[in-house]
Amino acid sequence: MTEKSVSKYLLNLEKQFANDNPVLLKAAKVFHELDQIKFDLGLLDTEETTASKNSWWPIVSLVGGNTAAKQSFLNSYLGNESPLTGIQTSSHKFTVLMHNNQATQTMLPGTALDVDHRYPFYQISRKLEQVQKGEGDRLNSYLELKTIPSARGKGKLFIDLPNFGVEPFNASLMLLTKHSLETSDLVLVFSDLFESASPALEELIATIRSQQDTNKFVYLISEPAASFYPSSQHDLIATWQTRLSLLGLNTGQFIVVPGKAVSSSSQAVAALIDQRLANVAFDRTYRILDALDHNIREVDEVIIPEVRNGISIWKDRSNFSSLLILSFIATLAIFAEIQTGILELLIDPIIGPAILLILIAVMAPLHLAISKVQAKLVIYKLNHRQKELHLMENLAECFENGLTFSRILMPVKEPKGWNKKTKAKLLQLSEKVKELVQSLNDSFGTYHDQINPGGLPLAPSGQELT
Repeated sequence: MTEKSVSKYLLNLEKQFANDNPVLLKAAKVFHELDQIKFDLGLLDTEETTASKNSWWPIVSLVGGNTAAKQSFLNSYLGNESPLTGIQTSSHKFTVLMHNNQATQTMLPGTALDVDHRYPFYQISRKLEQVQKGEGDRLNSYLELKTIPSARGKGKLFIDLPNFGVEPFNASLMLLTKHSLETSDLVLVFSDLFESASPALEELIATIRSQQDTNKFVYLISEPAASFYPSSQHDLIATWQTRLSLLGLNTGQFIVVPGKAVSSSSQAVAALIDQRLANVAFDRTYRILDALDHNIREVDEVIIPEVRNGISIWKDRSNFSSLLILSFIATLAIFAEIQTGILELLIDPIIGPAILLILIAVMAPLHLAISKVQAKLVIYKLNHRQKELHLMENLAECFENGLTFSRILMPVKEPKGWNKKTKAKLLQLSEKVKELVQSLNDSFGTYHDQINPGGLPLAPSGQELT
């Protein structure tokens, strides 16, 4: 077994979390163990890592309708009320906001996000190209990266989604929208979103509904003028809860945003948002651990079945082609028997074995040649499936590892290296992930510090109370 070197990406992650996040530091090491397994199977190259599938930044997305509510919030919370110095984002692009100490904003094209695996839109151009040919080349018309000097942006990435209702959302915009929400640790949803008449709104609501069990949605309700809505904030929240429940949105935090930016209530809202954002780093850790567990299970549930299916198709096609040739030879032998009585030669103790050896000498290389031709067709199919499933793992390379002389001739349909030992290693990695989740849970509270319902202290681990 060749030892896989630790990728530069993982080394950087280990340096980043060496002191402040021991759970993610251990997770990075588990990622490397998973990479080693995939490397042995031929699924990854030396410098590739499964950890690059997900952004390790805490990510906050903002989605709203066709009003100034979202822009006003960005300027008051992250920037400045002045339109000259405030945060200016595009209303039709996905704008990633990143902290920078420079006083002036810097804008970078969408390609900066596409080629850097640290960001949430890494290699998104490939997915856009699958939606419609040529869309991957139009990446800069969909994405942009901007720096902000706000201290509240430190250690986080904010994704400002295009305003719903500004223009029709095509398939590419909906793909980017779903990707943003799925990769986010927190989503701020502005109430004006539900006032828009965008045809894509129903699809967006369905996406939120499918993810609402993650408890990552915060609904920001714009407070109307007292003359139009004199009720209390409690009544306003209750009204919106009822309204959204009719859409199937039953979970999430509700915060009323005051109409005036400078007031005691706006400071209270900022404090609530600060408190919610303070938990984003923990949400990120759980997301990474969940992604790690998903990637471990994906090997057994998705990747290996795809390669196994390719091997099965390859074996069936190769054997069928060889059988056709043997059938043709057998047919010729039957005609020859009718004409010349060649069967007597086949049962001859000297000539018979010689003919059999000649047949084997001809069919063996012919079967190898047929298998190689069929393998090329299967490799093409596996490359296509890899793109369809959005996998970074090289299915074709894993398949090609099994194209050895013995495996071509033998009836083997399992990928090379996929055995009980490999399965046991994956099971061990799953257990390590569970332990990491438990250790993260323990950082918020310890089971043995609790008091049982009877009022007696719980016994130490391994002991019973008498």
